[in-house]
Amino acid sequence: MQKTSARLLALLSLLQMRRDWPGALLAERLEVSPRTVRRDVDRLRDLGYPIAAIKGPDGGYRLDAGSELPPLLFDDEQAVALAIALQIAATAGAGIEEAAARALTTVRQVMPARLRHRIDTLQVTAVERAGARPEPQVAGGVLVALSAAVHAREVLRFDYPSEADDGGALPPPRRVEPHHLVTWGGRWYLVAWDLDRADWRTFRADRIRPRTPTGPRFTPRELPGGGVAAFVTARFRGSDEAGDWPCRGEVILALPAAVVSRYVRDGLVEEAGPDRCRIVMGSWSWLGLAAALGRFDADIEVVGPAELRDAFAQLARRYTAASSS
Repeated sequence: MQKTSARLLALLSLLQMRRDWPGALLAERLEVSPRTVRRDVDRLRDLGYPIAAIKGPDGGYRLDAGSELPPLLFDDEQAVALAIALQIAATAGAGIEEAAARALTTVRQVMPARLRHRIDTLQVTAVERAGARPEPQVAGGVLVALSAAVHAREVLRFDYPSEADDGGALPPPRRVEPHHLVTWGGRWYLVAWDLDRADWRTFRADRIRPRTPTGPRFTPRELPGGGVAAFVTARFRGSDEAGDWPCRGEVILALPAAVVSRYVRDGLVEEAGPDRCRIVMGSWSWLGLAAALGRFDADIEVVGPAELRDAFAQLARRYTAASSS
């Protein structure tokens, strides 16, 4: 059995994970008796943690929020996770780098020496890709406003100037039913139902200028594609529903599958004989797909479709002209 102090820390960590905990489930997770759980709950109450008892057939406990809540405690895994999350906040594109650094300093100061040492030895450096343009930052207040509208299910109005706007007259404000706030490739996007265009849209959060107040509450619509991840993936692939690439083709490549599979992240690679493999891949365009397949230093046999074969022919003409220019 864990020592009392370690068990109290584990109990507090569990109570912070979800709203209500049946007493029997807590006892099972901590590998103690329900009586021990009751005693530990009383000890946490004596320390100032507002833990309410839940009535019912099984009984249970709830950690209530309050202005007098003592400082939160972290176990080793939570401390490491928090340190990593705050250190990589610079890659979030939310303009919170300075705030994250101050938060990490604050958390470090209230931790015991053992955990403080673990945090000090954990140094994470975010390195941008060479030649990559810096992603536009999103104000924290904008992210909070968007998240609040999503949570409250309230119609959101906002100005949405284009990158080409030079400060002139803005177009009419957009009216949307906000559904999800997501990150993709270092940028923040709002997934919403556009009321004026009667269609789903993804809006770049760095260009959104929220207006107040928000509009009436709405009943959420069902997002196409089966979920927000599938929907966003489909939209950025240029597909509206299925989520697949708009162009998908199949070739036989004169290389072993074990070699090719290391470099194909989104596709199918199968053995097709000695030192040969079958590849099924997708892309934005047929020319893009042909170029991606051409990066392998091997002979290529096009299985289909005809559009992919034509794309290879078009690239061949361009490369021939480039070699003789």
